[in-house]
Amino acid sequence: MAVWFATAAGAGYFPVAPGTVGSAVGIAIYFLTRGLAPMWQVGIVLAVSGFGTAASSVAARHFDREDPGQVVIDEVAGQLLTLLLTGAGVVGAAVGFVLFRILDIVKPWPAARLESLPGGFGIMADDLMVGVYGWIVMFGFTRVFGGL
Repeated sequence: MAVWFATAAGAGYFPVAPGTVGSAVGIAIYFLTRGLAPMWQVGIVLAVSGFGTAASSVAARHFDREDPGQVVIDEVAGQLLTLLLTGAGVVGAAVGFVLFRILDIVKPWPAARLESLPGGFGIMADDLMVGVYGWIVMFGFTRVFGGL
């Protein structure tokens, strides 16, 4: 069950760019939950992050690698955090998707350093930090341009 969760229901097994597919899963969850009350939206991000940390640790042992490519729950959590409470519509979510993917590749300080944390913490922490950066940009973007 932990490996299934860590791979975002198997999305991490996608043969090309599994991290991007994981981010797309995050977008789908965002659209399914964005109409919920803010406390529920925050709760979903916290739950995905918490369970993702535990599941990532199990999956890392399962795949016998520190940060296996199949583990994409970190991208799901980071993408959800990027869009959290922004009210972004389709265009805004597309901007948030591209923004998160770019930030996840570049990993501005201290995101890259957070990868060195042990187990699931290291797997999740860099993407959550990138999600915070993405959220700051998206919060401003949606305040200037509306939900789009």
